[in-house]
Amino acid sequence: MDIRGAAALVTGAASGLGAATAAALAARGALVVGLDLPAAIERAAPGASAVLRDGIRLVPGDVTVEADVQRAIDEASTLAPLRVAVSCAGIATGKRLIGRDGPHDQAAFERTIAVNLFGTFQVLRLAAARIAKAEPLPDGQRGVIVQTASVAAFDGQIGQAAYSASKGAVAAMTLPAARDLARHGIRVMTIAPGVVDTPMMAGIGADVRDALEATVPFPARLARPDEFAQLVVAVVEHDYLNGETIRMDGALRMPPR
Repeated sequence: MDIRGAAALVTGAASGLGAATAAALAARGALVVGLDLPAAIERAAPGASAVLRDGIRLVPGDVTVEADVQRAIDEASTLAPLRVAVSCAGIATGKRLIGRDGPHDQAAFERTIAVNLFGTFQVLRLAAARIAKAEPLPDGQRGVIVQTASVAAFDGQIGQAAYSASKGAVAAMTLPAARDLARHGIRVMTIAPGVVDTPMMAGIGADVRDALEATVPFPARLARPDEFAQLVVAVVEHDYLNGETIRMDGALRMPPR
């Protein structure tokens, strides 16, 4: 699918994977609206709640709130027909099932599911409804929705029960969503990245970083956000990719801890 001139929605667009993806889509000619939390946008663009930068408009909102996601979709649709939606917003939770303070906190589990799974589903259902209204392209295609899982969906480590559950569910709904939306000419794909050098990794020490890099067979380093973005663009442009989860992990299989 040709990205040029299409509207695209990217969640988590103020930093990390989302920022790289928004920039890559804009560079290919898409008109991009990026949704992120107000605090994240403030860090990316101090003093502005919404900013037009490099063809990307950042708008504040929460992926767990229907009205916020719908508002971002509506704004993107004023630019051009919405044809691309990419869910990058997510949180990482690390808690053992039985910790020093007792059983795993239920609220933490629910919050992880709310952001990573329900937030992704929120974008999936609302973006699909809008994309389905676009005029079909000559091949009958109307658009593409790309979701973000994690290798933790398959190789969850100690303390990742909540995170793995949320990301595993995203991977699991990819195929049924693709089958469901096929009659509307909408493809659905998921990317499961390994360890990526995002702001969430900024606080780790050099020793921990070196240990993480050593677990990756090749290339023995952390992935870069722009590599994730490159894969998103490839997925959007490759019309025969549908209903699949792609691991982007350098052949990494996570150890128990």
